[in-house]
Order: sequence, then C-alpha cells, then structure tokens
Amino acid sequence: MNAPQSMNEGISRRIVVGITGASGAAYAVRVIELLAERNVEVHVACSNLGKRLLAEEAGITKLDADALSGGRGERLVMHPGNDVGAACASGSFRHDGMVVVPASSNTLAKIAHGISDNLVQRAAQVTLKERRPLVIAHRESPIGLTEIEAMRKVTEAGAIVAPLAPGLYLQPKSVSDLIDFMAGRLLDLLGVDHELPIRWDEHLAGQREKKADNRSTPR
Repeated sequence: MNAPQSMNEGISRRIVVGITGASGAAYAVRVIELLAERNVEVHVACSNLGKRLLAEEAGITKLDADALSGGRGERLVMHPGNDVGAACASGSFRHDGMVVVPASSNTLAKIAHGISDNLVQRAAQVTLKERRPLVIAHRESPIGLTEIEAMRKVTEAGAIVAPLAPGLYLQPKSVSDLIDFMAGRLLDLLGVDHELPIRWDEHLAGQREKKADNRSTPR
C-alpha cells in the first residue's frame, strides 16, 4: 500500500514501525504517537501476534491508524502484516530507519538468521541490507544463550538492540513516565527530535537551577 500523494506534503521523515507479539503494546503506541506528532510519515507493519498484543494490552481490536497515532491517522500508512510484497519490503523503498517495538525473541531470531515469514521480518532484513538504521526493542526476560547469540548476530549486521528496560534515575511517578523514557530513547536512536524530559544532563541542569533559586530566595 503506497502513501497517498497528499501525505508526502510537508513530511520530512519516513520511519517504518514493526509490531510483534512480545508484551509491550504501550511502547509501540507511544512511539507511533510521538512520530506522528513530529510530522513523520509512519509505515506500520504488524504481525498476527502483534495484533493480538494490541487487542489484549491496548484495547485496539482493529488496526486503526487513528487509534495507533492519537488521532493523527493521516500520518500513517498501514501495511498488511503478511504482505511481503508491500512497499516497505523492497530495498528501493527509501526511508530513514525502522524500529521493531516490541520485538519478540522469535522475531529477533528470524531477523538474525535472514528468515522472512512476515512483513516485519522482511522489512527489517531489507533495512539491514540497505544499511539503514534498524532498532530492535527486545522485550523478554530472562534471556538465554539463543537470544544472546541472535543479538550478537543482528548487532554485527548493523542493528541496534535496545531492550525495553526503562531507567529509574529520573524518579518516574507513573507507568506513563516509564513508557515515555523508552519511547524517547527509541526516537533518539532513530534520529527523531522530541521534547520528552528523559535526558540526564537536562535533569542535572534543572536541579542546579532549583538549588540556585533556593539560595537566592530571602529567608
């Protein structure tokens, strides 16, 4: 499915998002929302287990562009998950990177060994062969030697493995804070700007400002 011609007007970036069956639907939805907010053209490929994941964890029972993007469905292009002949399955399809979020161990292994059973896996392998950024947001724990070896293989092939393990050093107050932490890091790896407060240096700067204000306040 090709993007409508009008979709390309005013759009500066194009990112492919793959969704698979590892727990973590909220990460996928938030990443897509943020990309759409930044006026990115988002191409979505979802495996069959990814669809089940969205239904069970996010209440999205039908792959709907508006539901996935916070009402910015015009930014999304939805591809059938088993269509390995879709536009984003071709090396001639130009884009700025791909993220698989969440990425199951099964999908990780398939990408590592060059096996394409669905569009997510095919698009990821094409991204690697075309030397474009590929971020694999793995979400399973614990991991065994099979997963470790698969991570090594995809890393050697040029991918970035980004486990969905949010940091706690910014003292998150909610699950949404944890989701935003990882979503922001994934956008960083894709080179997409955002305004989420997830950076340690900015946190330190804010603390210094507070201390300075406290010292200057009359007592």
